Amino acid sequence: MFGWELPPLYSGGLGIACHGLTKGLSRQDVKITFVLPSGQKDIKQDYMNIVFADSETSEDVKIIQINSILTPYLNSKEYNEKVNYLKSLAGNEAFIYGSSLASEVTRYTKAAAKIALNEEFDIIHCHDWMTFGAGILAQETSLKKGKRKPLIVQVHATEIDRTGDNPNNFIYQMEKYGMERADKIIAVSNYLKNVITHYYFINPDKIEVVHNAIEFGDYECDETFNLNKNYKIVLFLGRVTLQKGPDYFLKAAKRILDVRDDVRFVVAGNGDMWFRIVEESANLGIGDKVFFTAFLNREGTNRAFKLADLVVVPSVSEPFGIVPLEAIRHGAPVIVSKQSGVIEVVNSCLTVDFWDVDEMANKILGILDNNVLYNELKENGKKELEHVTWDNSAKKCIEVYNHVLGGGKW
Repeated sequence: MFGWELPPLYSGGLGIACHGLTKGLSRQDVKITFVLPSGQKDIKQDYMNIVFADSETSEDVKIIQINSILTPYLNSKEYNEKVNYLKSLAGNEAFIYGSSLASEVTRYTKAAAKIALNEEFDIIHCHDWMTFGAGILAQETSLKKGKRKPLIVQVHATEIDRTGDNPNNFIYQMEKYGMERADKIIAVSNYLKNVITHYYFINPDKIEVVHNAIEFGDYECDETFNLNKNYKIVLFLGRVTLQKGPDYFLKAAKRILDVRDDVRFVVAGNGDMWFRIVEESANLGIGDKVFFTAFLNREGTNRAFKLADLVVVPSVSEPFGIVPLEAIRHGAPVIVSKQSGVIEVVNSCLTVDFWDVDEMANKILGILDNNVLYNELKENGKKELEHVTWDNSAKKCIEVYNHVLGGGKW
């Protein structure tokens, strides 16, 4: 399995999804060799003690990162120091993706041949475009070893989603080439499947949908906050980029704050639009009523969900969207844009077109002011999550594996 992120070092949903799916697959007795790039520098097999500490699956998962091919193992003291350092950098996309993403992808791809030559495997599973070249090269290497191994590429988001239909051509072509070369494509929603068929001209019969999911466990935060004693708190949590729609969140906030003063807004995350959004809040005259944080680690997101009365996810194009699931798990009602794949698995949320800021504002106030609706969304949402598990997602992945190996029926 080729991936670009894995907790504790990750910048968003990709790393969380890879983590959850890997654990789900290993619980189904699938043995996985997970290959990471150089961002997780000097982390070796002991990395699993952190990544899979809350599971019983670590014996079925082997971690390889590119530098480990040439770098010796660390002693325990050095390892612990490195992991603490990595945790401090969580969310730093420049660190994860390198100063030159293209050169890092090239280096990662070349290393795949050596890994494929030395490892035994039945399936090649790639996560997003950065790893597609590595998967293709690994498949070519397997052919040289005597037997071609099936290539599956899993698409979590496309360049179309990330850029608002104004793609970087290099990335677009990498995505298209990888999907064309793959034996099967896994899309994380039907919404994303439609994007792939429409913009990348891929036969829909080649694409299978495996929805993302949510992990369960003890995520409670007992902390109390002074802010929500006097105000209703509305939270935006995610990358502050065009795709996630933070500007529409601000416009809806402005509509609400024009008519009442008992609501406050929190923007939690970082991204290329962060400074622009901070400036825009000042330009709108609401800068003192919108609170900004940087990227939040797991503990920080737990605190943010605990603080929030409502979570709004106004994405312009969201192939899936794990944040709504996390919010529901923490007991927060959610408003999600209609341009999101997550609404295929949960119905207990309100939906709105990302651009319709007036309707977004109306629905925010509707939830905050209607206790019956508020409690209904909370309770029904938690019930729905009982079926949105990584074990179920893993089982669907295994069906895809069996099919490409020739033993499955469609």
